[in-house]
Amino acid sequence: MDDTAKAIIRELQLDGRKSYAAIGKAVGLSEAAVRQRVQRLTDAGIMQVVAVTDPLEMGFARQAMIGIKAEGALEPIADELAAMDEIEYVVITAGSFDLLAEVLCESDEQLLKVLSERVRSIKGVKVTETFVYLKLVKQTYSWGVR
Repeated sequence: MDDTAKAIIRELQLDGRKSYAAIGKAVGLSEAAVRQRVQRLTDAGIMQVVAVTDPLEMGFARQAMIGIKAEGALEPIADELAAMDEIEYVVITAGSFDLLAEVLCESDEQLLKVLSERVRSIKGVKVTETFVYLKLVKQTYSWGVR
């Protein structure tokens, strides 16, 4: 990724609604060239341009992180977790847990069902610990580019 692509990403992280013309002025490209580069970056899976919402305001009354201790291969477990609509984020980790999965649910009942019937039934899952979010203090996706 070249410096111009990074500059485009930086501009979109500051304001995801910024016009291609304004981005072009900031990075020294035409509007059409910015449009093409943004399309290439999204097609390649390098970035997404999305609306970030407050889950509570969108009807998700329960948000939690699930720590998972597992045995065997972790990738198949991660793939099963990632396929669940309620799970928004899955990582394989080093430390106390083998995997972390962030879940968004409309109710405690839905969270219980996801945990009991789906997550804990995945082959290789041995232990789960759920960290229920009480308040979302910070959520940002503007970590920049290197």
